[in-house]
Amino acid sequence: MVEDALRSKPLPRESRYVACSLLALPRPKLDGSVEVMACFVINLAEEVDRMNFMAAQMDVLGLDFTRIEAVTRETALQAGSEAYWQGWERPMNGGERACLLSHMSVWRKVAGCRPALVLEDDALLSSHIAEIMKGAEDLEGIDHLTLEVRGQRKLVAPDAEVTVAGHKVLRLYQERSGAAAYLLWPSGAKKLLQNASRRAGLADAVISRSYGLASYQLEPVGAVQLDRARAYGITPLIETRSTIGVVRNADGERKGLGFRLRRARAQVRMGLRHCRYPGAKRRQISLVRENFMAGED
Repeated sequence: MVEDALRSKPLPRESRYVACSLLALPRPKLDGSVEVMACFVINLAEEVDRMNFMAAQMDVLGLDFTRIEAVTRETALQAGSEAYWQGWERPMNGGERACLLSHMSVWRKVAGCRPALVLEDDALLSSHIAEIMKGAEDLEGIDHLTLEVRGQRKLVAPDAEVTVAGHKVLRLYQERSGAAAYLLWPSGAKKLLQNASRRAGLADAVISRSYGLASYQLEPVGAVQLDRARAYGITPLIETRSTIGVVRNADGERKGLGFRLRRARAQVRMGLRHCRYPGAKRRQISLVRENFMAGED
């Protein structure tokens, strides 16, 4: 099993961390002729254990990647105007701002190249991920393919348009949360950057509200965040705490008329999405536990 490989041949901390430099590594090949798309892992320099976990996981899965230095909370608090950051549904704290800026840095890279796998450093990947990436790269008319699930129902088409590596690719009409693992095409990266430049938001909220995005859902999923692994009967190999993800603080609890109106408007838009696609189904997305590297709780 992948878990056994990770536990039996751990890389020394120093070598694993050095291997995750900002230099792009050669892309792996599955059959000697077809290259897997690029892969970016967002990681804070201080989160060495997370990076070690990701490096070991990627090594076992046969995937090369580029480490992207995550924006720090301190840097994010100095970036942009306060008017921009106050334009979402509630005030955003430094960690949330940093998360958005980190994803935007990856979107800029993808916008100028080819489709890529975008990962946060706490994404647990399916053992089929390389096959999924290979099969998805040639899909047409797609901007974004989310690989994960976080226990919330999603609004998806009743039937899959295509399959990749035995996984359904369902049209996704309304995402709820999650930006830890997704495939992104240059066309989608440009749309996300355009949306985020107009108004701030959590990284996953920007993806969810970008209704011009041709967004799809993989089923069964190809990733799950470590903090949600136990909910699916998977024992995480490391314990994590939120760093660049969604972290609320006292400032984020403040209420104001502008925030309330923007949140109400967002809720109405989500409701209208369901009305616009009457054939779509709001349901849970399946996860096959055996596809992941950890065992049962």
